[in-house]
Amino acid sequence: MSQETPRLSLHEWILNGLRAAFFLPLRVGAAQPTAPQLFALVVIGSALDIALDRWVIGGDAHFDARGALLSWWNAGAIVLLAWWLLPRQTDSSEPNQGPPRGLAAWFALWVVAIIPANTLVQLIQVALGNGWLPDADALTWVPTLVASIWLVAATLWLGARFAMRPLLNIALTGGLVALFALSAWQFPDRPWQQDIDESAQERKPGLQLSQDTFETQQGLWRQVTANLARGRPGVADVYGIVFSPDADEEVFLRESTMVTRVLEDRFDASGRVIHLANNAGTADSLPWATPKNLQRAIDAVGEKMDRERDVLIVYLTSHGANDFKLAASNPPLAVDSISPGELRQALDNAGIRNRVIAISACYSGGWVGPLADDHTLVMTAADATHTSFGCGSRSDLTFFGRAMFDEQLRHTHSFEHAFAAAVPVIKRREEEAGKDDGFSNPQISVGEKIRPMLNEIEQRLDAH
Repeated sequence: MSQETPRLSLHEWILNGLRAAFFLPLRVGAAQPTAPQLFALVVIGSALDIALDRWVIGGDAHFDARGALLSWWNAGAIVLLAWWLLPRQTDSSEPNQGPPRGLAAWFALWVVAIIPANTLVQLIQVALGNGWLPDADALTWVPTLVASIWLVAATLWLGARFAMRPLLNIALTGGLVALFALSAWQFPDRPWQQDIDESAQERKPGLQLSQDTFETQQGLWRQVTANLARGRPGVADVYGIVFSPDADEEVFLRESTMVTRVLEDRFDASGRVIHLANNAGTADSLPWATPKNLQRAIDAVGEKMDRERDVLIVYLTSHGANDFKLAASNPPLAVDSISPGELRQALDNAGIRNRVIAISACYSGGWVGPLADDHTLVMTAADATHTSFGCGSRSDLTFFGRAMFDEQLRHTHSFEHAFAAAVPVIKRREEEAGKDDGFSNPQISVGEKIRPMLNEIEQRLDAH
């Protein structure tokens, strides 16, 4: 007489699935899950995924049923693939003997076995999304790589327990990897979506590209070039280029506007400052902040200034990355980012010798080396390994821009004195704001041949 096929409880199926995840011997025999058990296992895995996904978003969020349901399409594809490649269950007079068998048993174990690896990735994403870990690329791709290897190994190991032929086992595992990759590529929607301040979106108009917009921009450029004043004989004049390439944050437009006014009012540079900005609200009043326009502005200044006596001040404000490129956006217009090497090359090509360059951005210390020379003063809001502060949507000005230009340079014409006074103010404000990744550590480099030029301008302005 044949033995009756054993039954396992839901708890036992979960324990055996976790044993499979950690490559421990299975204790299921020829048992098969019931339909309610299989459904419960799938629901448990999905519920855990949805719960963790909520905490990846470090703020208010809402549930998106479409995003949750889209992840289920590949479940059917996985079942079909496994049904095709798994060994067929055959009748046996001893059903409790031999390896585990059957599509239902394999799927019940596999859907639990992938939980630990998935949880590892999601916990890292939760920590990053809530600012509990520094935003480093390695903290994203290393755990993802480990989890991917873990999933592949666990799937191969489980297939071997079901007596799959090696080639079929590899084919099944490869098919699952391909399905996951396809899902991530074509169906990136997640169960939770971050809440967006719709009222703020309504208040901020979007850039409307039209023929009128492009013609207006061309007219603005002609006007800027025509109105740019020439250097005065016998006077060391100050010229300025203020560059704000990120349209996503209003703080950069506010800051670049403030710096433009400080240069005009405090450094006798009225008529000698070019303000380039990306912002939907200034498309008809300011030239766009693109690398090409920056190069054109530098060339225009080089043609009007006395390149032996006059000084060009360049101020750049945007988000910064650890590759030292400034973030640039003006949707739907495509805008390239700019690097320190590109700025240096443009200044060299224009023959502009005397330079003061200030960069308000995270990791901006990486600009010092490529830009520094005997004729240049470089100031940055941070060193090459730290973020700066104050570039969020709720900020009026960045911490660097406020302390350096809006405060100290309203009381002195010396960049070195203003920088020395601004740094402790920035540090105190960062500590009060709870900056948790270390002091931004603003940097300054002063070339020996630019110092006497700046001293001459300082003395003239102080006397005036």
